[in-house]
Amino acid sequence: MQQKSKLFLQALKYSVPHLGKCMQKQHLNHYNFADHYYNRIKLKKYHLTKCLQNKPKISELARNIPSRSFSCKDFLPIKQENEKSLSENMDAFEKVRAKLETQPQEEYEIINAEIKHGGFVYYQEGCCLVRSKDEEADSDNYEVLFNLEELKLDQPFIDCIRVAPDEKYVAAKIRTEDSEASTCIIVKLSDQPAMEASFPNVSSFEWVKDEEDEDVLFYTFQRNLRCHDVYRATFGDNKRNERFYTEKDPSYFVFLYLTKDSRFLTINIMNKTTSEVWLIDGLSPWDPPVLIQKRIHGVLYYVEHRDDELYILTNVGEPTEFKLMRTAADTPAIMNWDLFFTMKRNTKVVDLDMFKDHCVLFLKHSNLLYVNVIGLADDSVRSLKLPPWACGFIMDTNSDPKNCPFQLCSPIRPPKYYTYKFAEGKLFEETGHEDPITKTSRVLRLEAKSKDGKLVPMTVFHKTDSEDLQKKPLLVHVYGAYGMDLKMNFRPERRVLVDDGWILAYCHVRGGGELGLQWHADGRLTKKLNGLADLEACIKTLHGQGFSQPSLTTLTAFSAGGVLVGALCNSSPELLRAVTLEAPFLDVLNTMMDTTLPLTLEELEEWGNPSSDEKHKNYIKRYCPYQNIKPQHYPSIHITAYENDERVPLKGIVNYTEKLKEAIMEHAKDPSEGYQTPNIILDIQPGGNHVIEDSHKKITAQIKFLYEELGLDSTSVFENLKKYLKF
Repeated sequence: MQQKSKLFLQALKYSVPHLGKCMQKQHLNHYNFADHYYNRIKLKKYHLTKCLQNKPKISELARNIPSRSFSCKDFLPIKQENEKSLSENMDAFEKVRAKLETQPQEEYEIINAEIKHGGFVYYQEGCCLVRSKDEEADSDNYEVLFNLEELKLDQPFIDCIRVAPDEKYVAAKIRTEDSEASTCIIVKLSDQPAMEASFPNVSSFEWVKDEEDEDVLFYTFQRNLRCHDVYRATFGDNKRNERFYTEKDPSYFVFLYLTKDSRFLTINIMNKTTSEVWLIDGLSPWDPPVLIQKRIHGVLYYVEHRDDELYILTNVGEPTEFKLMRTAADTPAIMNWDLFFTMKRNTKVVDLDMFKDHCVLFLKHSNLLYVNVIGLADDSVRSLKLPPWACGFIMDTNSDPKNCPFQLCSPIRPPKYYTYKFAEGKLFEETGHEDPITKTSRVLRLEAKSKDGKLVPMTVFHKTDSEDLQKKPLLVHVYGAYGMDLKMNFRPERRVLVDDGWILAYCHVRGGGELGLQWHADGRLTKKLNGLADLEACIKTLHGQGFSQPSLTTLTAFSAGGVLVGALCNSSPELLRAVTLEAPFLDVLNTMMDTTLPLTLEELEEWGNPSSDEKHKNYIKRYCPYQNIKPQHYPSIHITAYENDERVPLKGIVNYTEKLKEAIMEHAKDPSEGYQTPNIILDIQPGGNHVIEDSHKKITAQIKFLYEELGLDSTSVFENLKKYLKF
């Protein structure tokens, strides 16, 4: 679920209301719809030094893209006179983390999302919405449009921005770090800009212009994490605000997307497996919308537009993977769709971007990244295999029709810029300082054979000069739900662990989306145990190939990834020494039987309906972490939960923790020789957000827990953290 620095697939992907949101927000069944019309989002880098000046920059929240969310408190400089007293009360981990927060380093960059429209760039500066002339975007010359402090929210930040076509108004969605509630403000642009209106709980929103040159704002309203209503509003002398559409099926949600050329506003009505799209004429927004194709169970489709043709990414037909089709805009029904481009098997469509003469597909095939450039004039296809170190795309969109810029990253390597230039037909790599991690670490693409013979891809990182890898600590990552890719964006603490000798392994198990739609289908509903078998096979394969050993193996996951981790702790605890979980989903059965919870109905396509289907109920009982706790040995487990999390209620996590502790105490009554009671820690954080990725306190606590549980000397990790500050 998430924002405007995304392209075609990403924006919708992050709007999907599921327990595992953030994951990130990769990709297809949760589409990545792009920024609107010609004023595409441009990513701008701000050095940490700048963030420490007066009021800090706050980045756009965009879960799995470069825009990272930091609250004001994260970058308030620590006063010199307080440093000594603070240090005396913090252990070594916290000292280093404090230094990381306050050290002004050029290479540690905060990337802010901004939107360019006309001759201006709109973005957040400190606690204000501002704009500056395009040629002055890197200077301190900007115009303040609105002070966020007027909303009287606790550390607000701008989630996304949309500018009206004629630049009379700008709309911005405001959130806080500890809540998913949002407020959309409408600012009238004039000599003295002023807020004209505000709407609560807005999810997606887009501007169009009617025949009388009046700006019209369409927006979706979210209630209890459910987004079913579309509203249409105008401002000024002809002010109105009316409900335009209501989705009556509670298992679906609604999201708005404006095609890149601004020709059509699309109303996307979706659940996890099925979609339906309506077109609103961008030139006549008061006309009734036009249905492209009525929803067909199991058929997903998403729409872009160019030169009176609709380009439709859909899984209709065989094989049931995504392919690109097109049809005339005035004959949009499915019987008129013509096949235009077919993906290879085991291919994940990460994103799509449309240009005047080209369509660019960002792909993941067999766990490697590719860019396919399709010439729309001659239907030519140029496929570019990207560097093997790259694990993820960051879409860096702009309005330049001649170039397609993007970034590549990995968990241990910061983003690097690439640009495909259509005229030259070549991909250009950013030049400059070469990251030392390219020489000091290795990335391996491995496969594990699961119980049914299916080969499961893994991505492994370790130091190049590591000797005797069997004696090195291993941190395994897993997710495996909703067809979402395992998050592999750059995280500085992951890099620090590799520098300190850790092996990092990312297991791309079934239920995720790394190998396409079928990969997801083979790990949901009554095939969820495939993901568990895949995870077990991955860890055993790593051990068998000499990567660490059970006593040095740790496992981490968040949200829906907690299902597989919790299930493995029940079924094969001997494979693990320690586990860290964040906002984990651990009580599948009771959650899915409680229809009063906001997301239960929307989750039926992923987990099943145990209330009405006995087969689903019995199957969930086989793997549900909470249901299968028993007196036995368990690894030590550190759980971070959030007090007012609406997606994974705290009650379920507390119940799991209490039941687990009781089982451990029962097992300890008759311990075997050398038995060591595991530590079970539940760290409850305040606030109502689901996952706070950049919480320094959380990261510090998790790393400290892992080092203590494995009995490792933490001196070297401190030094590596300090080294990181000097890149």
